[in-house]
Amino acid sequence: MGREEEIIKERKKKLKELRKKGINPYPARFDKKDSVEKALKAKSGSKIKTAGRVMSYRGIGKIIFSDLQDFSGKIQLVFQDDKTPAKDSEFFKKYIDVGDIIGVEGTIIKTKTGQHSLLVKKLELLTKSLLPLPSKWHGLQDKEERYRKRYLDLIMNPEMRELFKKKYVFWKSIRDFMESKDFMEVETPVLENTPGGADANPFITHHNALDIDVYLRISMGELWQKRLMVAGYEKTFELGRQFRNEGLSPEHLQDYSQMEFYWAYADYNQGMELVEQMYKYTTKKVLGTLKFETMGFKIDMGKKWEKYDYEKMIKKYTKIDIYKATDNDIKKKLKELKLDFDPVLDKWKLVDVLWKYCRKKLAGPGFLINQPVEVSPLAKRKEKEIKKVERFQVIIAGSEIGNGYSELNDPLDQEKRFEEQAKKREKGDQEAQMHDKDFVEALKYGMPPTCGFGVSERLFSFLMDKPIKDCVLFPLMKPEK
Repeated sequence: MGREEEIIKERKKKLKELRKKGINPYPARFDKKDSVEKALKAKSGSKIKTAGRVMSYRGIGKIIFSDLQDFSGKIQLVFQDDKTPAKDSEFFKKYIDVGDIIGVEGTIIKTKTGQHSLLVKKLELLTKSLLPLPSKWHGLQDKEERYRKRYLDLIMNPEMRELFKKKYVFWKSIRDFMESKDFMEVETPVLENTPGGADANPFITHHNALDIDVYLRISMGELWQKRLMVAGYEKTFELGRQFRNEGLSPEHLQDYSQMEFYWAYADYNQGMELVEQMYKYTTKKVLGTLKFETMGFKIDMGKKWEKYDYEKMIKKYTKIDIYKATDNDIKKKLKELKLDFDPVLDKWKLVDVLWKYCRKKLAGPGFLINQPVEVSPLAKRKEKEIKKVERFQVIIAGSEIGNGYSELNDPLDQEKRFEEQAKKREKGDQEAQMHDKDFVEALKYGMPPTCGFGVSERLFSFLMDKPIKDCVLFPLMKPEK
């Protein structure tokens, strides 16, 4: 029998003994009055009633020391023969294991070494653990196991618990910012007949009651929120989950959170001003500073944000004039740069592969502007440069961390662009947008000038300088065989 099997057997034996004694090892509740964080801040002599998980056990003479951990922190427990009731000390010694969840009452003291501790006066078992926690020193070393057993990762690694506290602050700060600017939060469909609002490959599922195939949304209700602009709403936003059936990378997931806002009577210049304010506000709330390092770049969100011209940046780094170059010119350059590309892509998708190569050289923060209309099927054309659109993408540390534009509200232009996108799908481009006839009909009733923008949790992963999968509580994994 292996060591772990012996531990499990011993714990099951204790469980059986407890039940024989009439002690419930899984009671329904405990009146927890204080968090561990509050106990750590309490003065000596303060009375504390708290609960958490036992993380260690060490006996020295007539004293037992143990670490108790809850969501807010970790505190040392002290069981001392002449100060802790004998029945509680004996119960702890005989029945409590590392990993068990207990409730305790006691007094804050300083030990001889000066450590802030809780002298236990009363003990209650709240949950008996049957499986041992990972070793304190070795823990969960395998990254895939850490993803699969995130609950253990969170128990053993306080930095991971802190990361997800910051993620809560991240989304709360974005929501607070939008509401402070008088945007109203809305909810739009997750299941759609026609997925819209992005160049992406959707997930397909079947609706049994209607007997139709439907799609999981690929944007945060872009075409629905623009319908609300038609309806007369002027400032809306939605924060939720969206889904894209695409490849994995340190920056991409298939199931992730995003926020999108739509602002009637505003254009992309006003959008850029608002987004810069929002990013600065959120960064300061999450990190406490506007300066940080990520992906090998030093970033200062407080400095003047750059403006990067799409055409000029590509010409600067690749010598390609995107409006004069042929498909073959671009393919030749992509091969020269050893960049992977799908031969089925049209000229402008190939150009965008070139842009992504150039983007990695830009630290930011800044905005990419003046994109070609061919890569922006939902953005309004520039009045004096009709080959380009009023679009802006946030650039930080060589990546796109947000996308917005003056929304196209010319129904005939939108209809034509959808038709062009449909032709691309017929040629094999699965990320080309589908023709949403109902949306075009809504536009024909009239949508005011509108600016729209979306940001995903990729921004948070960049603030943390971690792959995006590390910043998801329970990432999707292949089932274990």
